[in-house]
Amino acid sequence: MLKRLLSRLLLAAVILFFVVFFFLPVGRILKGGFSDAEGRYTLFYVLEIFRNPIYLEGLWNSFLIALCTTALSLLLAMPLAWLSDRYEFPGKKLLTGALLLPLILPPFVGALGMQCIFGRYGALNTLLERLSIIGVGQGPDWFAGGFWGVVLLEALHLYPILYLNVAAAFANVDPQLGEAAADYGCVGFKRFWRITLPLVMPGVFAGGSLVFIWSFTELGTPLMFHYGRCTAVQIYSGLNDIGNNPMPYALVSVMLILSAAMYLGAKFFFGRGGHAMLSKAGRAATTTRLRGLPALATAVAFAIPGLFSLLPHLGVVGLALGQSWYRTILPSRLGLEHIEAALGHSLTVPSIINSLRYASFAVLLAMLVGVFAAVVIVRGRGRWRWALDGLVMLPLAVPGLVLAFGYLAMSQKGYLFHCVNPVENPTILLVIAYAVRRLPYVVRAAVAGLQQTSVSYEEAAASLGAAPMTSFRRITAPLIAANLIAGAILAFSFSMLEVSDSLILAQKAAYFPITKAIFELSSFLGQGQALASALGLWTMVFLGASMMTASVLLGKKLGALFRA
Repeated sequence: MLKRLLSRLLLAAVILFFVVFFFLPVGRILKGGFSDAEGRYTLFYVLEIFRNPIYLEGLWNSFLIALCTTALSLLLAMPLAWLSDRYEFPGKKLLTGALLLPLILPPFVGALGMQCIFGRYGALNTLLERLSIIGVGQGPDWFAGGFWGVVLLEALHLYPILYLNVAAAFANVDPQLGEAAADYGCVGFKRFWRITLPLVMPGVFAGGSLVFIWSFTELGTPLMFHYGRCTAVQIYSGLNDIGNNPMPYALVSVMLILSAAMYLGAKFFFGRGGHAMLSKAGRAATTTRLRGLPALATAVAFAIPGLFSLLPHLGVVGLALGQSWYRTILPSRLGLEHIEAALGHSLTVPSIINSLRYASFAVLLAMLVGVFAAVVIVRGRGRWRWALDGLVMLPLAVPGLVLAFGYLAMSQKGYLFHCVNPVENPTILLVIAYAVRRLPYVVRAAVAGLQQTSVSYEEAAASLGAAPMTSFRRITAPLIAANLIAGAILAFSFSMLEVSDSLILAQKAAYFPITKAIFELSSFLGQGQALASALGLWTMVFLGASMMTASVLLGKKLGALFRA
């Protein structure tokens, strides 16, 4: 009885949080999509999206971007997670840790570096000219049109999410199940397909759903590639006339409905099987030490995607350190002038401090709400827990710029957020916006851990008189600690890199976060992109330091973080 009461209280608290900080702001925006000039309900604008070939093309392109990004991310992450779980080899800790480096660079900043490498007059074409493979000035723009540039950059940025979740799922598989299957002749790929894969599906679905919905609603990367034929950019463009044009509101409505439908459909077909295990995997029982050629081949398998995913980082470093990078293979006249100029700029150092403060408070808030939600979703017995599972994913389905604009609307005189006007000081709204946007990362990580941890442990603790909160604190939380840390790291990293909320809510230079400062610098004529890249370089340093700090506090290397 007490457990059921606690579950209902947690459910009520999470729902109240979403009503105040999600539904009210979003509802303020969505109302325009379903009403006419007189405020009467209408479906005209929503149906117009499907009749207008421009909007329909944007939806289709957004879906293709999400599908291709998820497929490429899974292609990169699944083999690496399996190899990491099964084998030990020289340099493994370094290589697995390096796989997380894409998380420390905003993809819209990485686009600057990728264009220097793969642009028409970039490093790759210059190299091909020097090798006489192509004529001078005849090289293609490898990302012409922008579609594949967006897909590649998003996949390189997001595949660590899949790797983190799948690696944690592999590490939690009971090795005795594989041994029992082998005793009955189920070995090789058959054992992987019939035994291992169903057990790790919660991790695959957790990471895959985040990658798909994130890439479906991403704004920054298409903007940097000037790819305007997708829904998020169409919404952003329409916000310039938001007072008179109802189509952005209708686009948000359609994007929200389609994202929720795709998530629920994927969950129905791929995420239903959450298999709990009584024991956790032991490292010694599940890994084989490799030497010689097999060890070298495995290390190369990790190094190739790791090195390729660092191309955006290298491009940003080249822009930041080089005096110029035009029709040359490498940046010319390396120096620290741009870095010194960036650090001396009035936007940079305050923006770094602001982002650290915003992201830290946002993670605390997201962890508090996210763990409550995950417990209700997995351990709750109410009929509303499946609705809550879909509810917590909704922030990923709404572009951050629209949620931020909703906060702006709610901060006007006469509305709920009037006392925290972002024009004067956006700190509170930025923390809430970051927490709401990154809450799904915490929930998905916690849900994956709870699904793989048998409820028998909690039942045994209850039979000995432990209260529900005591049982969770002393039994469940340590067992899913790796998943919770994964969610916290993802929430912190993406809060530091948040683009849309930062662009809309931070209106005074004194409160600019890093991404808003980078965006402002990149628009400056002359050395603007170099200064933006220099600040992006400092962003990589600070986020890398935060991940290393988390690793030291755990007493483990970050690459082995999910060995539960």
